[in-house]
Amino acid sequence: MNLGKNELNRRDFLKVGGMSTVALTLGATGVLSLTGGNESLAASNSRKVSSGFRGYGPLVKDPNGILDLPRGFQYRIISKTGDPMPNGDLVPAMLDGMAAFKGDKNTTILVRNHENSTNSQYPVNGKNPWSNGAAGGTTALIVGPDRNLIDEYVTSSGTIRNCAGGPTTWGTWLTCEETRNMGHGFVFEVNPLDPENEMSKTPIRDMGYFSHEACAVDPSNGIWYLTEDDNPSFLYRFTPHDRSQKLGSLQKGGILEAAAIDEISTTTSNQLNSSQKFGIVWKQLNPERAQQDAKDLGCIQFSRLEGAWFSAGTFWFDDTSAGSKDLGRVYRYFPATNTLELFYESTDKNDLEMPDNITITPWGDLWIAEDGGGNDRIIGMTPEGVVYPFAENQFNGSEFAGPVFSPDGNTFFVNMQTPGLTFAIWGPFARRNAARQRAMGHAAPPADLAPAVSNKLTAFAEEQGMSILEAAALERHGMPIL
Repeated sequence: MNLGKNELNRRDFLKVGGMSTVALTLGATGVLSLTGGNESLAASNSRKVSSGFRGYGPLVKDPNGILDLPRGFQYRIISKTGDPMPNGDLVPAMLDGMAAFKGDKNTTILVRNHENSTNSQYPVNGKNPWSNGAAGGTTALIVGPDRNLIDEYVTSSGTIRNCAGGPTTWGTWLTCEETRNMGHGFVFEVNPLDPENEMSKTPIRDMGYFSHEACAVDPSNGIWYLTEDDNPSFLYRFTPHDRSQKLGSLQKGGILEAAAIDEISTTTSNQLNSSQKFGIVWKQLNPERAQQDAKDLGCIQFSRLEGAWFSAGTFWFDDTSAGSKDLGRVYRYFPATNTLELFYESTDKNDLEMPDNITITPWGDLWIAEDGGGNDRIIGMTPEGVVYPFAENQFNGSEFAGPVFSPDGNTFFVNMQTPGLTFAIWGPFARRNAARQRAMGHAAPPADLAPAVSNKLTAFAEEQGMSILEAAALERHGMPIL
C-alpha cells in the first residue's frame, strides 16, 4: 500500500461529514441506487470478444460523486472512520484488507485491517494490545442479510500498519504488519468470534519477520504463500508443522522459504538440445532474517509485491510497481507443476495502474483494486479475455482496499482507505461458477494485454518445453535466453 498519498485529508473528511444528510445517511440507513444519470465508460473500454461474459457495462456517474458503478448496482456505506461504534469507541482510520465469513442467521462477519502506525487521530483502541502505543489492529463488522450493520468492535490491537492478510479455512483472519520498525513485522491470527484473545497478540514468528503484505492458503495441503511490500521484495512459502488447518495449528510453527529460479540439469535429455532447464525452487530461510537470507540465496527479487489470492489450484499475486513503465504486473503460480507465469504486464495506466489487493469472484473473474494516481478503480478480467471496470472512486484519490465477497456471493464489500469508508455493493452479479474459477486459473491473458515477448523468447520457450507466460516470468527476473 502507498501510505503516504492516502493519509487522511481533512478537507475530504469534512466533505463527507457535510454530505451526511444526503449521501451518508442514505448510505448508512438507506440505499444509493445508481439507475439513472449519464453513462460514462471508465478510462479503459471493455475488450470485445465473440462470446462469453463481457462485464457489466459502462459505469454510471454517481450523483453524489462518491462511487461510480454499472447500471443496476447499488451501494451502502456501512462504516465510516470517526463514527461511534456500539461500545462508544470511534471507528479507526486507514481501512485496508478484509475477509468475509458466514455468521449466524445469514449474517456476514467482516474482519478489517487498519493500517495505522503509532500516531493516529482514530487509532484502534483495544483492551488487550500486543504493543502499547501502536495504533493499528483489526475490527469486525457484523452485517445483516439486508446489508445493514448490526455490530462493530475491535478484534486485535497494538500492531503497526496492518495492511492486508488472508483468511484461513477455519474462519480466522491472518493480519499482516507491513513494517520492520520498532520490533514489528509479524503475522497475527485473529478470531472474530473470540476478539482480543491471547492468540491475537501472539506473533506467528515462523511466518517471518519482514514487511508483510498479503497471504493465501492452498486448502488442499495447508501451505501458505506470502507477499512482501518492500523494495526489493520476495515471494515466500510457509509450510506449517501441523497442516490440519485447525485453530491453533499455525502457532506450532513451520518452515519458511522464498522462491528462486533454479537451473536444472537435463543430462537425460537429447544432448543436441540445450543442456539447461529452468524451474522454481524454494530455499529455506531463517524467519528472523527472512529478507536478508532471500537476498543472500539469490531468490527472485520483485519490485513491491501486494495482493494475494488462492483459487482452484492457482495462486495469484501482483507486483504493484513493476514493469517497463512501473505500472504493475500480475503473476500466477501453480503449485502442482511448480510453475510461475507472468499473466499480465501493464504498459498503459488507462488499462491498469498499480494493482493492489485482488480477489477471484464467485463466478470466476479476477478483480483487481488499483492504488495509482487519479481515480482508482476495481478492474475485472475474465477467462474469455475481457477487461472491464466495475467501480471507480469519484470522491478523492484514495485507493480501494480489501475487496471481498460475502459467503453467498451476493454482496461485494470494499474499503475506500481514506477518509475511511466501507461499502456494501449489490446488484445483478453472475451466479457462482466453480468451472469458470478453474478456467480463470488456466486462461490466456487478454491478447492485447499479454506480456510482450520477442521471437527469441518464444523460440526459447518452445525449446525449453515451457509456456510463453512461464518464459516471460523467468526472463523478467534474469533467466538467460540461450
